[in-house]
Parts: sequence; C-alpha cells; structure tokens
Amino acid sequence: MTASTYVGEIWLSRLLFQRGLAALFVIAFTSALNQFPALLGERGLLPVPRFTAIVPFREAPSVFHAHYSDRFFTGVAGTCSILSLLALSGISEMGPWWLSTAVWLALWAGYLSIVNVGQDFYGFGWESMLVEAGFFAAFLGPAHQAPSAIPILLLRWILFRTEFGAGLIKLRHDPCWRELTCLFFHSETQPLPNPVSYYTHALPKPVLKLGVVFSHFVQLLVPFGLFAPQPIASGAASLMILHQLLLVISGNYAWLNGLTIVLGIAGLDDSLLHLICPLRTPALSPAGPVYVALCYLLLGVSLVLSVPPALNFFSKRQLMNYSFNPLHLLNAYGAFGSVTRERYEIVVEGTTEAADGEMGAATWREYEFKAKPGDVTRRPPQVAPYHLRLDWLMWFLPFSATIIDGSLFTSRSPERWFVRFVEKLLEGDRATLKLLRNDPFPKAPPARIRASFYRYEFTTAAERAATGAWWKRKHIGEFLPAVSLGDLRR
Repeated sequence: MTASTYVGEIWLSRLLFQRGLAALFVIAFTSALNQFPALLGERGLLPVPRFTAIVPFREAPSVFHAHYSDRFFTGVAGTCSILSLLALSGISEMGPWWLSTAVWLALWAGYLSIVNVGQDFYGFGWESMLVEAGFFAAFLGPAHQAPSAIPILLLRWILFRTEFGAGLIKLRHDPCWRELTCLFFHSETQPLPNPVSYYTHALPKPVLKLGVVFSHFVQLLVPFGLFAPQPIASGAASLMILHQLLLVISGNYAWLNGLTIVLGIAGLDDSLLHLICPLRTPALSPAGPVYVALCYLLLGVSLVLSVPPALNFFSKRQLMNYSFNPLHLLNAYGAFGSVTRERYEIVVEGTTEAADGEMGAATWREYEFKAKPGDVTRRPPQVAPYHLRLDWLMWFLPFSATIIDGSLFTSRSPERWFVRFVEKLLEGDRATLKLLRNDPFPKAPPARIRASFYRYEFTTAAERAATGAWWKRKHIGEFLPAVSLGDLRR
C-alpha cells in the first residue's frame, strides 16, 4: 500500500491546514499583545521577571529568560504576528522548503516562549496543542512541493490524543459521564457560556443524554479511524469536525475547538475537500533528500517521545493537559473530566467610601468583566476563538472555597494574582482596567474593594419573559472582605 493510497491525496488538506493554523496563530499573538503586559508584564499580576529569576531556562525554555521588558515582548509578539500573517497569506510558502520551515519554527519558538513564562494565565491545554501543532507544521513543506505523509500522520496523532484522551478522562473521573447526565449541568456551569448556552441548557433531558452518547462515540471509538485507509480516515475526521462545530455553537472555549477542527482537516482526503474548495492540485516538485531525511528523523524522535502519552492512556491516574517535556511536544490532552453541578461567581465591587458610614453600609458598585457572568440582565457574549484569560481564571477562583449547608468556607487565601488584581483596581491601573468591560470609577479609583460569592443559575423561560434577565443569583458569602490599598501593603 503506497502512502497516497493510505493517507489519501493531501495537497489541499495540507494547504487548508496551514492556512487555518496560521489564522489561529494570528489570534493567539493578537491576544497576547492585548493582554500579556497587564497580566504578566513588568508591572503585571504575575510578572515574568520574578518567574524567570526562580525557574531556570532548562525547565521553561523561553527567549524571555535572556531579557524581558514589555517593549521587548511587544517586539517578539509583534514579529510573530507578522510571520503568522505571512503564513496565512501563503507568502511564506512561495519560496524553498526551508523558508516555510523557518517561519513555522519561529512561530513555534515564539509561542513556546510565551507559554513557558505564562504561568497560570497560560496553563490551558490548547496552549500546548497550538505549540505542538506549530512545530509539526514546520515539516509540511511549501505548496509547490509534493507533501510528505509523515507530518500529516503526526498531526492526526495530535488529534487522536486530544479526542481519545478527553474521552477516557471523562469516563474515569465524573460519574455523570457514565450516567449520561453531564450535559444537564454543563451549559450552565461551563467557564464562559455564550448566547446559545442558555438554550442548550433548556433542551429536553433525553436530547442531552444523546449528546453525551454522541460525545463518547466520537471521542472513544472514532479516533482509531484516523489511522485507517481512506475514505475511513476522512469519515472519522468529519465526525470529529462535526462534534467540534456543535461545541463552537454552544460555548466559548477560546481556540480549542477551532484548533481541533483544523487538526481534523489533516485527516481529510483531497477528493472530499475538493467538493468544498475546488482548487486544482498544481504540478508539484519532488521533495529533496534533505527534507525527506528530516521527515524520517522527525518520525523517529516522535515515536520515542510518544511513549509517555501512550502509556498515559492506560494509567489509572491519567494525566490531563500535561506536557512531558519543556518543549511541549507529544503532550497528554483532555477536557472536562469533571463537570460542576452548580455555578459560583466572584463578584468584585468597589466603593469610594473609606468606611461604612454611621447611617448604614457604604454604596458598592460592581466591576463587569468582558465575558464572565456578572450583571444578570446581560446576555452571555460570544468571544471565542478569542481568549479572555482573566475571565477564565475568575471561573476557577471559586473552586478554592467550600459550600456547606449554604454557608461559605474559604479553604485558603485568595490566589496571589487575584490579590494583585485587587491592588491594581485600588490603584486605578489603566492596563488592568482595559481587561474589564467597565470601570465604575472613571474619575478616581475606589477607596475599598471587596469580593462577594454568588450562586448563579440560568433563568427559566417564564422568568426571562417577565424580567428580561438571563441569570438569577443568590448571595452566599464574602470571598474577600473589604480592603484598602493600605491594608494590602501592610
């Protein structure tokens, strides 16, 4: 069986994969330019210079170990944004194969440098997925050269690990995945619901159970089809793409779904893609011996590095979204091994009053985030594939507290980044305020900040018709007592 018979014709799938991945790199670097300095810059919530002073280069390879300043970061991320646009336009594919390889390796190294110093704000599985996909994209070759099956198969291996790992982690962790009831809660409790989440949460329970069955089928059985001959591989990839499109419709998961869809393209045969994108395959130049040797070397190294993630599938303590090496290659993936049953939110409020007055409590005004629930009358926004990192970490924050008989118990002090966030609000820091939807104190920063703990639920159709509210909420307790700038600096 020849390679073309096995993987199918892959000139168009390679082309569309490269363009799709380049578009995601544009989004990733744009997101970094907009948010990284405020979150991780010299005066950020978790400053990179403090991190690189503690963590050695060998544990977290990054160009920012050599030097970090916000200006230098902007230069690196800006350069990578331009290279992403060159890859998106196809200009980088017009020259020799080594030019294409150099551009993609630069994108890989640039984003790896960001992820490895990104700490909590870059601790998501799709960061490693993007890094790994960018590395293997470097060996796909330019559009005028005959493609190799090796990098295509390695990209399918990423997709397999993503889907199969997610399927296994679900079955092993939360019983609601085995009982087919997880979707009873997921639309309401997912990190950042979108407008459709309200409606998917209200679907009949039999439909939601069928959704879980379909998810198990796509993630546990279908991935093996990626390594079958065509057209079976195309059928498997198509089902995965369909599954991801349904997830795109029903929630905000940054570029996780978009990246999985792009990886799915690597499983499609050109004969199927020509029905959607009728581009003719041009006359292709043969691959040179150096390129062919590099592809075989890539295959050999990848097989060795694949041992830990492959063994991870069989482990009772399966790791999820774990990198076995600091280069973020051949990682373990997975998502939503556990589904929360109730949604809790931290609502941040400020007041201009230095203390509660004698006549009663101070007047508190809420800070609204760009996507996370706050104002109950605000429709959940659609922000994906853009990644709002502060909003995502705010979703994780309530997990540090415990609710017992309706009362709030905090098990530990708030995360360091959150305390720094409160301090920045008290300072009226402009960069931090740009991460939010509104500034309720445009003239002068507040005198005190507090954080309240709320239970959020979607309203019923009748409640929404009567009030116009998408959410209803109940105050549970105090997550952070009112503090002033002086209190934090003592």
